[in-house]
Amino acid sequence: MSTSAHARGGIPVAGFALAIGSAASFALSGTFASALMSAGWSPGAAATARIALAAIVLAIPTVVALRGTWGRVWRAKGPILLFGLLAVAGCQLAFFMAVQFIPPSLALLIEFMGPVLLVLWTWMRSRIAPSKLTLLGAAVAVVGLVAISGVASGQALNPLGILLALVAAIGNAAYYATGASSDHGIPPLPFVGLGLSVGAITLVIVSAAGVLPFTMTGAAAVIAGAPLAPAVVVAGMVLISTVLSYLLGVAAARRLGAIVSSFTGYSEALFGIFWTIVLLGIVPTGWQWLGAALIVAGVVTVKLGEVGGERARSAALVGTRAD
Repeated sequence: MSTSAHARGGIPVAGFALAIGSAASFALSGTFASALMSAGWSPGAAATARIALAAIVLAIPTVVALRGTWGRVWRAKGPILLFGLLAVAGCQLAFFMAVQFIPPSLALLIEFMGPVLLVLWTWMRSRIAPSKLTLLGAAVAVVGLVAISGVASGQALNPLGILLALVAAIGNAAYYATGASSDHGIPPLPFVGLGLSVGAITLVIVSAAGVLPFTMTGAAAVIAGAPLAPAVVVAGMVLISTVLSYLLGVAAARRLGAIVSSFTGYSEALFGIFWTIVLLGIVPTGWQWLGAALIVAGVVTVKLGEVGGERARSAALVGTRAD
């Protein structure tokens, strides 16, 4: 068994490269979806195409990875269903609906409020207050959300778009909550594959029942000023910003560990701004730049507070056992 650079004490360059690649490819999803919807696609059609086709692509690797261990799947049905219904189907649909009303980069930044919502939810359930650093980070992120909304500058974003992006943030929180757990014994790749399958089945059912508007068109989708066939854009959305991004993310997490890889994942929001400017020509305002910086700083501060709190709890537990 080879030893990683991280284990040897060196800088895990390959791990960071994989994590950055994952973030950059994930961030393209909003650009692809926005182009499709500008061409006449409904959010439901874009979300269903992305999740269903990605689930098909990952079906064989998932089956191979779970060979002989299907009993674990039944025991992990709760986390898998929650991941598929909320973190995959709900999050993606809300995000794709949000980019109908606000730029993809801003919707992505608001979605990244997920960790802050998760901290607040945990506080409500456990009645144990987070650390002061965590609360500070949450406050900074909320101020960033206000700034990015444009209310302070008098050029407010569409409130429905902000609300939908916050719903996506709830799905993002569910992604972290369910994806971080390894108690069920299912490796990351098949867990993602199963979650995508649940999400795909859900979206197909609600679309077929007419609950979710489902419209596809053959009109060209424009990215970076170039008209592209919808099939090309869908392929990019599925293969680049879904399958490739998940695979790179899993590989990065195994080299960097969950904490470091999750920190690096916050660069996705910055890539979202970059792709929106380069490919869609939408430049954020000064207040939105400030809000973006505050949200990223706030979420990172929340993460630092949570890491410090976890270490303090672990040290206290060790001390108690020693006594």
